[in-house]
Amino acid sequence: MKRVFILLLMIPGIYSQAQQYRKNSDGITTTIGDKDVSIQFYTPGIVRVIKMPVHQPLNKKSLSVIAVPQKTQVAVTTQAGEIVLTSKQLQVRVNTTTGAIQYQAANGNALLSEKPGSTAFTPFDDAGNKTYTVTQAFQLEADEPIYGLGQHQRGNLSQRNQKYTLMMQGNTDDPITFFQSVKGYGLFWDNYSPTTFEDKPGETLFTSEVGDGVDYYFMYGGNADGVIARMRELTGQSPMFPLWTYGFWQSKERYKSQQEIVGVVQKYRDLQVPLDGIIQDWQYWGDNYHWNGMNFLNPEFTQPKKMVDDIHALKAHAIISIWASFGPKTQPYEELNAKGMLFNFSTWPESGKDVWPPDMNYPSGVRVYDPYNPDARDIYWKYVNKGLFSIGLDGWWMDSSEPDHLSFKNTDLDQKSFLGSFRKVRNAFPLMTVGGVYDHQRKVSSDKRVFILTRSAFAGQQRYGANTWSGDITSSWETLQKQIPTGLNFSLSGIPYWNSDIGGFFLSKFRKKLEDPEYRELYARWVAFGAFCPMMRSHGADAPREIYQFGSKGNQIYDAIEKFIRLRYSLLPYIYSTSWEVTAHQGSMMRALMMDFAQDKNSWNINSEYMFGKSLLVAPVTHAQYLKPAATNGKDTTWAEDFSTPKQSEVYLPAGASWFDFWTGEQHNGGQKVMKATPLDIIPVYVKAGAVLPIGPQVQYAEEKKWDNLEIRVYPGANGSFVLYEDENDNYNYEKGMYSNITFQYNNTAKTLTISNRKGQFPGMLTTRKFRITLPGSNTAKTVTYTGKALTVKL
Repeated sequence: MKRVFILLLMIPGIYSQAQQYRKNSDGITTTIGDKDVSIQFYTPGIVRVIKMPVHQPLNKKSLSVIAVPQKTQVAVTTQAGEIVLTSKQLQVRVNTTTGAIQYQAANGNALLSEKPGSTAFTPFDDAGNKTYTVTQAFQLEADEPIYGLGQHQRGNLSQRNQKYTLMMQGNTDDPITFFQSVKGYGLFWDNYSPTTFEDKPGETLFTSEVGDGVDYYFMYGGNADGVIARMRELTGQSPMFPLWTYGFWQSKERYKSQQEIVGVVQKYRDLQVPLDGIIQDWQYWGDNYHWNGMNFLNPEFTQPKKMVDDIHALKAHAIISIWASFGPKTQPYEELNAKGMLFNFSTWPESGKDVWPPDMNYPSGVRVYDPYNPDARDIYWKYVNKGLFSIGLDGWWMDSSEPDHLSFKNTDLDQKSFLGSFRKVRNAFPLMTVGGVYDHQRKVSSDKRVFILTRSAFAGQQRYGANTWSGDITSSWETLQKQIPTGLNFSLSGIPYWNSDIGGFFLSKFRKKLEDPEYRELYARWVAFGAFCPMMRSHGADAPREIYQFGSKGNQIYDAIEKFIRLRYSLLPYIYSTSWEVTAHQGSMMRALMMDFAQDKNSWNINSEYMFGKSLLVAPVTHAQYLKPAATNGKDTTWAEDFSTPKQSEVYLPAGASWFDFWTGEQHNGGQKVMKATPLDIIPVYVKAGAVLPIGPQVQYAEEKKWDNLEIRVYPGANGSFVLYEDENDNYNYEKGMYSNITFQYNNTAKTLTISNRKGQFPGMLTTRKFRITLPGSNTAKTVTYTGKALTVKL
């Protein structure tokens, strides 16, 4: 027996405490108590953890994660009571008594710990399938902020001390089971069923209604950008949008004829106000029984191809509303229903009559399709392609992509999808339906980049060419303020493209609608905010939102709106280059201050300002400033505009940089609050010292003029650089290397700007151009001719 015992000690994976583990090429598996534990390194900075009741293997194909484990060197050692796995970036320590896991950076800094004894498997009957409700809790440092969890409308930035109960995708909430810490790590809980997240003293936990096991990914990136890069390595990279998608968009609920929608574009052209996109909302298909029929049955849209051609002739683009549900008199419904690919629960619209409240004497019969089924996704695209893409439409407004789920019954979630119960996969619905459209369009065309505007999202959706909007929000100052942290947390969840309805969707607060002075001021401030979002899109119900609805030139509201639209177009070279940073280097457009200034603790929970790209700090005005009482009747006060006295707003400038006022060139030190004058046509914007900011020409649409005479603004005080990205503005040739980069490098000590050799080329590229180089607050400029060869300019 003694001889056998010695032999056992020599077998790898068995040590003196009789704790057995099996070492794999990328991690280990072990049994601790009544649980099997698997730790698998995908890369040196990404670890997957699976926990199961003993002898019950997890058979799961992730819907979000598309990465496969890379060959990673992992050293496994044992210490008293621990199994220790070490890569170049991470150390993972497994307690052999409790099964709790601790994560440390390679330098030994503590990152995150599981709470001992918190892994739980509670038996659950999922529509006849015996499975579990699964829980795992973690322990964070007391003052450690965390961010992400998708889109929620509470107004908080840090997600500490928050509880989201049974998170499911909704109209204005898009839960994503991912958070990241200011300490530079992230955690993705890979589960799609209704999930509770709760952070309270002593623990931070996820509990999912359905899970065959605990399955999560821990990732270390060192900072927020690094964490987002790891998340995209796991779940997919973001493709490029066309340049025109970054221009100004006009929409409303809804244009009622093709003459009206074309007329709006024509009006913008007549007014010489820039516009690139217009959206046709619902009901172009006719009545609710033909809901989302993917064709034009409405008698006001008799020549849909001509409508699209007319919009294109005006140098604008059009996208159209498509839904995840179908009326019973549509061809998609008939085909999907015959194959058992429709869910049966109450969805929008409930009535066949277009009235409010719904007249349930005439139920609509509208049903949601099963996007988890690849054949259903094929059918869905077949009708999109036949009825809409074939006439030249430029993109898709995928509404109700949660989907809408009304009169909710728990048994609704018992219904079978292609991948099991609807409950089990509920939160991945937007990922599947959006992904189906993206994948199919990529198969049929490389000439037009996919562009999808969608109401909902889940982890991984960035790989599908989609920009998510914040849903049918109400119009108020409070709602506007909440959009800032809502968009920032969404971006911190790894999905970079987000926007909101400029002006808010519902105008229920404002009885006089567009005539209400408070709403007019709110709308102008929202337009200013929209100019610094990944998509600038005006939309809403209850009143139209076109610029000419707010007066004409000389009116302060109108002039402010026009100014911010024009500002957006002047920033297109900066925005488009930033979008390349998103695609090529896992960047983010909307950036919470902690992303760039994590060393400044004052920035950790600021929910009222953000970086737009890495150069511009934006602090939207989110309260009324230019109102005065006009009359009071009891408790009811009527307001009037009062622009007689300029007002100010307070802005925090983070430490670690100095800052220039975008409008005046005035310089400020970081680490302090400053007051900024905020007339209606000014939004506080500050430029980080060292920034190199390209300014584009004044245009009526994004591609009207070539960038052959750009202004290059250099902000001294620190070294800095900027990469100007250019390509053909649409199509996927950039994936074949057809693009160019020009790097501008500013040396603050030498006071020189070096323009690098151009890298790359593409059809139609400018071979000779001028750059007009300016400094803030200076009237002097140096103009250089650039032919693609490096040159240095003394400033």
